[in-house]
Amino acid sequence: MPHQPTRRTVLHSMAAGVGVIAFDPLARSWVTAPAGPRSADTAGNGLAGVPKLDGTLLTDPASRAADADDFGHSVHRLPAAVLRPGSVADIVAMVRFCNTHHIQVAARGQGHGTNGQAQVAGGLVIETAPLDAIGPVRPGAAGTGTVSVGAGAVWSAVVQATLAHGLTPPVFTDYLELSVGGTLSVGGLGGQSHRYGAQVDTVTALQVVTGAGELVSCSPTRRPDLFRAVLAGLGQCAVIVSATLRLVTAPTSVRHFLLPYTDLATYLDDQRRLARDGRFAYVEGSIAPDATGAFTGYVIEATAYGPPAGPEPDDTALLRGLRYDRSGAVTAETLGYFDFLDRLAPGVAALEAAGFWAWAHPWLNLLLPGDRAAALAGTLLDRMAGQDTGPGGVVLLYPLSAARLHTPLLRMPDDPVPYLFAVLWTLDPADPAAVAARAAANHAAYETVRAAGGTQYPVGTIPMSAADWRHQYGRAWAEFTAAKRRYDPRGLLAPGQHVFPA
Repeated sequence: MPHQPTRRTVLHSMAAGVGVIAFDPLARSWVTAPAGPRSADTAGNGLAGVPKLDGTLLTDPASRAADADDFGHSVHRLPAAVLRPGSVADIVAMVRFCNTHHIQVAARGQGHGTNGQAQVAGGLVIETAPLDAIGPVRPGAAGTGTVSVGAGAVWSAVVQATLAHGLTPPVFTDYLELSVGGTLSVGGLGGQSHRYGAQVDTVTALQVVTGAGELVSCSPTRRPDLFRAVLAGLGQCAVIVSATLRLVTAPTSVRHFLLPYTDLATYLDDQRRLARDGRFAYVEGSIAPDATGAFTGYVIEATAYGPPAGPEPDDTALLRGLRYDRSGAVTAETLGYFDFLDRLAPGVAALEAAGFWAWAHPWLNLLLPGDRAAALAGTLLDRMAGQDTGPGGVVLLYPLSAARLHTPLLRMPDDPVPYLFAVLWTLDPADPAAVAARAAANHAAYETVRAAGGTQYPVGTIPMSAADWRHQYGRAWAEFTAAKRRYDPRGLLAPGQHVFPA
């Protein structure tokens, strides 16, 4: 059953006072009229009438300008129109219309891209936020289940709905206010990935609108080539409209640790040990600069789930054999499960209140082969010495498990325990030269990692050439290219990613 918008989002979309009634193929422009019955006859005058929609097609300056920005706040591509769908049928109708008239299309969830990934100059942006329905939750055997959710639902709302049944999605990104469709388009990595894989690895079925305007259900056994091309496929072959997610038993509380380290190699070795032995459900880590500006402050963040998802946490057993600095600031606390998942919310609210959320975010996200993680991370951290990551900026370095990562387009180094290295820069947008220099430095870092067998996690700001993308996808490139030709034959979808040149 297609996921429809909630009543709230439908009413929001009906608030606009001007609607689009036609497209002029010669002028490549939209024709508007006051909302209500169409007052202009488009037949016979060379105009193409817009399909009847349940939602709203907008061309007002404010709507277009909002979708010409993203969380990166450094790339701005102005669309010609914005679709706020009132139904999945609206997306089908408009993608077909765009096919007929060669209009490029980008799907936008929460706009959390950092480099214009969900933008399209002169094209149509489809806002998926109205597709935010959640449910029903279907409990299964032995504390498992599934839930079907709209692509526009944010993960905080999804987990709150599933917790009412004692269940939870297995994997979360650290920031919960991202859309399901958005994170499934890139992969969705988090501290639970060493145990459960990426968010894309927990999807059992999808409903999508292909670039040809077909509404298709797909899964590992039904249209599996499309299923593989959509998960972590950067929106290249289809627009996700809903997903069915696997659920596991949720704990009521967790035991949360912050463990300081003074040596990079020891920090990485202990993280690798935790990724392999599974004593913690969540393992991440961060690196902070010391008084001299050198990045030498290593902290492992680890969380054990309590009943009914796991045994009662035992600090002695959980910390046994770990070589953290016992003279440092060790934190151990018991938190409610949702409080743990949503622990970034107060910090985000503070950044928003101070205006820093609107600063530029030219983030760097790389995937390092585990056997070279110490050398590569050391090189990258040395290059960053003395540089301020900015308000709220952070350096992350934590392990994954290749045995849990099964999605072909989520490209990983060939290593059993790869590492995610991420620098979440926050820079003053009033200095565009500094932002551009950071993007160039990010690409240089990517080249260093690529030469050592690493890849990038494509959520950040790394300018990529066509050759870069072919190298990124490696042996998956041929199947990805074939799926693009099959499901988006006019090459209209997600041009802001620059994966397939026009």
